[in-house]
Amino acid sequence: MKRNLILFFLLFENVWSLSSQGYDRYVPESDPLVLQKLDAWQDWKFGLMMHWGAYSVWGIVESWSLCSEPQWVREGPYAQDYIEYKRQYELLPRQFNPVKFDPEKWAKAAKAAGMKYVVFTTKHHDGFCMFDSRYTDYKITDSKVPFHTHPKANVVKEVFASFREEGFGIGAYFSKPDWHHPDYWASEWATPDRNVNYDTRKYPERWQRFKDFTYNQIEELMTSYAAIDILWLDGGWVRPFPSEEAEREAAQRRLWNQDIDMERIVRMARSHQPGLLVVDRTVGGRYENYVTPEQSIPDQPLSYPWETCMTLTDSWSYTPGNKYKSARQIVHMLADIVSKGGNYLLNIGPGPDGDFDTTACRRLSEIGRWMSVNAEAIYETRPVSPCKREKVCYTAKENCLYGIYLADENEILPKEIALKGVTVPQTAVVTLLGVKNKCRWKPAEDGIIIEIPAIARKMPLPSYAWTFKIKK
Repeated sequence: MKRNLILFFLLFENVWSLSSQGYDRYVPESDPLVLQKLDAWQDWKFGLMMHWGAYSVWGIVESWSLCSEPQWVREGPYAQDYIEYKRQYELLPRQFNPVKFDPEKWAKAAKAAGMKYVVFTTKHHDGFCMFDSRYTDYKITDSKVPFHTHPKANVVKEVFASFREEGFGIGAYFSKPDWHHPDYWASEWATPDRNVNYDTRKYPERWQRFKDFTYNQIEELMTSYAAIDILWLDGGWVRPFPSEEAEREAAQRRLWNQDIDMERIVRMARSHQPGLLVVDRTVGGRYENYVTPEQSIPDQPLSYPWETCMTLTDSWSYTPGNKYKSARQIVHMLADIVSKGGNYLLNIGPGPDGDFDTTACRRLSEIGRWMSVNAEAIYETRPVSPCKREKVCYTAKENCLYGIYLADENEILPKEIALKGVTVPQTAVVTLLGVKNKCRWKPAEDGIIIEIPAIARKMPLPSYAWTFKIKK
């Protein structure tokens, strides 16, 4: 497919020069199995992320209210007493009983929406595990958690199995920092920020215990849950300093080296999961196989694999009354991201009862209706110049160019649409996805003008965006 795609770029006389946008820490992978998986991942394009934990009981931001940095807000009766707030927060698992948990329902809804892979939070920064870890009691399967008697209590196992059954790629989100672990946030000292709260140089044995704990939990995920495609590591501040000088300067601000030994972790993980994609977020280097801009879309294509991770609402976790993005917004962002060569990882936060909000389910259904007509312009495509021009996003694969016209609210399909910035051979055939009839077209000064068949303008096509297929 890639050879045909290159020929297609030459046919249309525009080979896109990708921009690095200033990110200079990306190191290309050399392992052929990882490259093969990375190529497959770039074909998937659209994925589902889920942030879910005991914090959903309060309907608050995931983990971060435990952090004493000034940007994070604590609310409720314990807000002014941090010690009591933390104690009550860590008791939330005793109220966590998501009896409506039905991962098969989630997997089918995500599949119907056109999603191809899932990334699920096995453990967030607060340290609460959504899997049956042997190395902590702070987990969904602990006897103090009412849900532990449920036949699907090992949530990670059930989520991965249900999505795998629907043909999804499987991604395990895992937080490198663990604010519950006594060898990360030690009880002897205050916790002024997100970082380890003791000098790891003075207490190397303590830091080694935490490194071993992290290694062991990741090995559990790599050995007990069948095939895993992605290890999605969060907490990019847990990393080694780039130099001794940087470490000395950081120590003056009471920031300590947090080298978690990624080489050891990745070697182990790939021994169990050959070809595993590792995403050591924001760290750069050998173990950030793709880059993850958060809540944003790059202005231009990037010169390395990338994925926008973004929330469906204003929050990663479940928050009552949160505002949802519209299906139109999601479709437009998907087209924009894919036209620039990226993947779109869309996050939904399940509620404390173990179900998606009805609005989230409706959004997935609405997106799915659009994808059922236009999916071929999304999957297995690569970026092509001009990428995005005015209201049209361009993608390409094999001997086809796709122009995805982003329709405004209440805009109806016009008699003509201009695709600008493209050169089309005279023999090309133009169609509108969802319509059998061919479209007449003519060259214009800066592209082509497509005439929309009258029958197409009478059809109930999905209104968020219309896709034109140009085939040699």
